[in-house]
Amino acid sequence: MNPLIDDNSLNMSGYSIDEIHVGMKKSVSKTITESDIYTYAGIIGDINPLHVNEEYAKNTRFKTRIAHGMLTASFFSTLVGMCIPGADAIYLGQTLKFLLPVKIGDTITATGEITKVVPEKKIAYMKTTVVNQRGELVIDGEATVMATK
Repeated sequence: MNPLIDDNSLNMSGYSIDEIHVGMKKSVSKTITESDIYTYAGIIGDINPLHVNEEYAKNTRFKTRIAHGMLTASFFSTLVGMCIPGADAIYLGQTLKFLLPVKIGDTITATGEITKVVPEKKIAYMKTTVVNQRGELVIDGEATVMATK
């Protein structure tokens, strides 16, 4: 069991397009750690000091290190691959608006809510958001997904 996903969101068998409906919603949560940021930076090669150097970051508008925006947005992939549609999903597209920084220790919740279903193409559209522990909107966007079942 993945600690990010509660039992009500996990869908290892995947939803068929006929099971997906407007208003269907799933969420995943994670507290962002220093290790998450360093691991992500190492994987993708983005070692911008704003993310990995506290002394440098103290002199920026954020006053501390912040998580990579794409690290935060990557939890939408968890929603698509593990929740809606779940297993066998195909991620077709994603728009993103980065609104607020995520700092070490912030707990984020990524949510996907189905806004439109095109059954004949097995495609669904999902409003995607990330909020922090204070309920502030951090990322806003839309995903396009395909249910292959």
